[in-house]
Amino acid sequence: MENNTTPQFINPKELFNPAPYGFSHSIAVESPFQMCFISGQSGGVGEHHLLATDFQTQVQHALENVKIILQNHSMTFDHIVKITLLIVDHNQEKLRIWTEEASKVWSSASLPTSTLIPVSQLALPDMLFEIDAIAVKVK
Repeated sequence: MENNTTPQFINPKELFNPAPYGFSHSIAVESPFQMCFISGQSGGVGEHHLLATDFQTQVQHALENVKIILQNHSMTFDHIVKITLLIVDHNQEKLRIWTEEASKVWSSASLPTSTLIPVSQLALPDMLFEIDAIAVKVK
């Protein structure tokens, strides 16, 4: 990434094209730090955004989508400082599943700040989970 103040818009080719929907998958900004703002990622897979029908698989795929974006910014999950979770029809079982999957990508020493928002629906009828993130890396 160039060392300037112009935001860099990164839309990994492994993910669907978000431009027709009016957003970018991620934006990086450099100052004394490299900052990456990641748009909400669902459990949609590939260019066609194929969604699994179960919550756990959607969480796994959403985290994989976040990982793809982080890699495009030369970052890892340890660089994430803030996440927001949107969960359709949230309950204790979904919280357990989220906690289990989160523990696979974050150690207890590097947990990001977090907000979980229960919702009745998301952008697409079959979406059950969405996560957005902010990552920061010291230059």
